[in-house]
Amino acid sequence: MYLIVTRAFPPELGGMQSLMWGLTKEMSKNFMIKVFADYHENHKEFDSKENFSIERVGGIKFLRKIRKAQLINEFLKENKVQGIIADHWKSLELIETNKKKYCLIHGKEINHSKGSLLNKRVIKVLNNVENVIANSEFTKNLAIDKGIDQNKIIVINPGVDPLKELNKKSLEKVESLLKIKTPRLITVSRFDKRKNHEKVIMALRNLKQQYPDIVYICIGYGDEEENLKKLVHELDLNSQVMFFKDVSNNLKNALIAKSNIFVMPSIVHKKSVEGFGIAYIEAAQHGIPSLGGKDGGASDAIEHDKTGLICDGNNLEDIYSSLNSMISNKKYLVFGKNAKESSSKFYWSNLIEKYKKVLTIS
Repeated sequence: MYLIVTRAFPPELGGMQSLMWGLTKEMSKNFMIKVFADYHENHKEFDSKENFSIERVGGIKFLRKIRKAQLINEFLKENKVQGIIADHWKSLELIETNKKKYCLIHGKEINHSKGSLLNKRVIKVLNNVENVIANSEFTKNLAIDKGIDQNKIIVINPGVDPLKELNKKSLEKVESLLKIKTPRLITVSRFDKRKNHEKVIMALRNLKQQYPDIVYICIGYGDEEENLKKLVHELDLNSQVMFFKDVSNNLKNALIAKSNIFVMPSIVHKKSVEGFGIAYIEAAQHGIPSLGGKDGGASDAIEHDKTGLICDGNNLEDIYSSLNSMISNKKYLVFGKNAKESSSKFYWSNLIEKYKKVLTIS
């Protein structure tokens, strides 16, 4: 039996939740699994449908961490467990066991100043596990720079499931919404500084001169939402930028499928960094190429000049020229075909073999 210890798990939505759900689901096909996850108000219906045990722990954040660790420590004493896989170093911090531990790392959560108290806590936990599983080469190098033993680090990219058939009603709704607007750019992410919507919108002002029917679709929510809407108004781009919030999965997938380029030229903002970017792969599955940023792990998800382009997200001219080069000769069509073909290597059914190898070798 393996324990999956996670702070992020469905039915809560988000990239980390999808990652831990995909890993757990695929692991359960090969091993007996028990999940210790945070409480969610709608968890009962979700949990009842699964073929593995899920134990939920509620309460305020700090007390929840202590309570969860107590439950896990008790479970480890009473049950035969081969190992523990955690979503975050904090999920392992209070667990007392000599069982093999494996911890996923993503970028932002380990990006603390070297020698700081948080950095020392990260190192103490991660240098005491069997393996650290980084989501990209970028995150691996960041971890080494922060003092984590490089011999423990293995890179396994996050995975996706094969696409299901698109909902016809949602596709029709998208066509009705977008009408003749083209080319179509799209970003699906939180509205925060790191995702760099701001510079994409600024580049759009120039692209509008050449492509008057261009549209930029922004799906998400977050702290920067009002600032971005204000910028759109100031630049007179209300007809070119469309904001969507709380959309269904069917509508989100239809909007991606009917777009031409997925745009997320991420940057490093304070300690926040894009460790990988599963959204690039989700777009690729639909045959949509991406424009990513050089800061972070996008280059693990995007093959430059094959499945999309990598640009300097801090350089407005580079964002503009990269988008223009993909649009002007419809290079996005070739990139999109390549992206779709390449996306299958990120299927969970393929990536789980890497996890099985790690667990078997150690």
